Amino acid sequence: MRPEQRVAHGLNVREVDRLLSALATVIEPVTVHIAWRPQLRDPSDEMVLEAAINGRADALVTFNVNDFQPAKRFGLPVVRPVEILGMVKS
Repeated sequence: MRPEQRVAHGLNVREVDRLLSALATVIEPVTVHIAWRPQLRDPSDEMVLEAAINGRADALVTFNVNDFQPAKRFGLPVVRPVEILGMVKS
């Protein structure tokens, strides 16, 4: 819902709500078995990285690619949303 993110993806508030509701039906909770902190410059990003690692994510999708570069040492690709959409279509 952040204005800068809405500009990037072009969805209005109602469309974002519908997208988030659809995502909520398919998400799987992740139990953090191992804490990997600190790895990132921004401490508030650490929980995102830990969820991705512990949840065995295929990729970490973010507009903030530069700050998540340390994720690559865990074999976790860091990609922008537009890149992941290209991977899904392929």
